[in-house]
Amino acid sequence: MLKTLDYYIIKKFLGTFFFALALIILVSIVFDFSERIDDFLEKQAPLRAIIFDYYLNFIPYFTNLFSFLFVFIAVIFFTSNLSVHSEIKAILSTGISYHRFMVPYLISAALIAILTYLLAHFLIPYANVGRLDFEDKYINKTSGTIPKDIHKQIAPGVFIYMEHFNPRSNFAPKFSMEKYVDGVMVSKLMADYIQYDTTRQTWTIRNYFLREINGLKETITEGQSMDTLLNMTPEEFKRRSNVVEAMTTPELKRFVEQELSRGHGDVYYSIELYRRTASSFAVFILTIIGVSLSSKPVRGGRGMHIGFGIALSFSYIMFMKVSTELATAGDLSAWMAVWIPNFIFAAIALVLYRIAPK
Repeated sequence: MLKTLDYYIIKKFLGTFFFALALIILVSIVFDFSERIDDFLEKQAPLRAIIFDYYLNFIPYFTNLFSFLFVFIAVIFFTSNLSVHSEIKAILSTGISYHRFMVPYLISAALIAILTYLLAHFLIPYANVGRLDFEDKYINKTSGTIPKDIHKQIAPGVFIYMEHFNPRSNFAPKFSMEKYVDGVMVSKLMADYIQYDTTRQTWTIRNYFLREINGLKETITEGQSMDTLLNMTPEEFKRRSNVVEAMTTPELKRFVEQELSRGHGDVYYSIELYRRTASSFAVFILTIIGVSLSSKPVRGGRGMHIGFGIALSFSYIMFMKVSTELATAGDLSAWMAVWIPNFIFAAIALVLYRIAPK
């Protein structure tokens, strides 16, 4: 059963966490508003939309983005304060073990981890819909531009090219499609243009030239019009580059499966899928590191604890960025890229916990 000491630590931990979170969010909103005020005035963004569509949806997004950093700072600040006033020595001298001392910290971390998990998987995607729509309408300079020089894989071994795509008329000139089997081209289709028929939900290809290759034998077919089904829709060319941020986890899983069925790599979108869960586990890891570091009195007091803790937390962010880039540019899997920082810092947490003053 929880004791008075447990409630005291939980109260201080969560209170420090939410206070630091509120303070950083307030500062971030002030800086963001000062940076974007020219865009708001130029696009004549309504005050109601700025508050409710943008900043109200910005808060949960920013909260979850660096929640593990706020947890780390809160743990170090509060525990260092206990250490400076010799409260930890007094607690351990009563016969309470260091493992038992960690229990209220882990309970608090669990509550925050559950909160960040629910935010990442369910609430934030809905909030991002309004935030991203607002950004497209009032902030982004490239909103509404026509995609040009489109190269896309629509199935394993099937590649298309469009000179550009007009999302209003669903029209794309200079269309070509190549099919490969075991790295060898088996057909190539070229057409003056392609257009999507919203009624029949098919693509109409105009003035086409089809070259089919079977070993040394080639067959050439020409025609004026051909209706066909292609593994793509006009909505794909209207998507934001950060479309996955507005997808709930079930939607994102279906989207990743669709991309994999086309032969696309699973890195870009899968990173977002795995990150939503990995960030919740990071709360536990950084909590253990924070307590282990700040429970020992050092010369310099709380300032040394906080300074070292911030340096370590930013090194965690750096590891996240490096591993993500390795996955994007190399052969590292998306799952491994997201979880490598947790594995590394879990090992650091274990070492620091073992050598922490008991």
